[in-house]
Amino acid sequence: MADLEGIASAVIEGKREVVTQKVKQAIDEKVHPGDILTKGLIAGMAVIGDRFRKNEVYVPEVLIAARAMRAGMGILEPLLVKSGVKPLATVVIGTVKGDLHDIGKNLVAMMLQGGGFKVVDLGTDIGPEKFVSSAQESGASIIGMSALLTTTMPQMASVVKAVKESGLKVKTMIGGAPVTQSYADEIGADGYSPDAASAVVTATKLAGLKK
Repeated sequence: MADLEGIASAVIEGKREVVTQKVKQAIDEKVHPGDILTKGLIAGMAVIGDRFRKNEVYVPEVLIAARAMRAGMGILEPLLVKSGVKPLATVVIGTVKGDLHDIGKNLVAMMLQGGGFKVVDLGTDIGPEKFVSSAQESGASIIGMSALLTTTMPQMASVVKAVKESGLKVKTMIGGAPVTQSYADEIGADGYSPDAASAVVTATKLAGLKK
């Protein structure tokens, strides 16, 4: 019998080879790809996200777990598409124009993927027009922005403004070391997250999946 709990445990422990082996085994046993995703890979990352929020694990453990999850996703993705399993929502994410920092942004992208979202990662130094056009092309429901420098934070306001002017029905969320909830309120962003694990909770709310 397929060991979905074992997949979750292997993700938590960051055992990439074990995840790969158990995902293949579950596929061979004709387990529905959606179950392997939710009860195996996502379940494991949910535990890591919760522990990260509680400061029980730190960035290295999260990165290792995310890498293990992605190994499983690489095998599972074609089957998910074929069986019609859709992501919760699509999030376009990037570090704003003038800012080349990407560790925090990468972490958020990994956690969102682990939470069942499709992530379009634009990278760093991204201007407002690129955020808007990518959201249009991908059908994203959320744009996520990161900034590590106080000097690049005004770019977040520019993106929020560009989204509103475009008429796109897309939510905006922001984060990064110098960013605060009050700044999000000030520029009219729809959401703010202090860390990568909270970003999943914020994105879930913004996508209208959970109150």
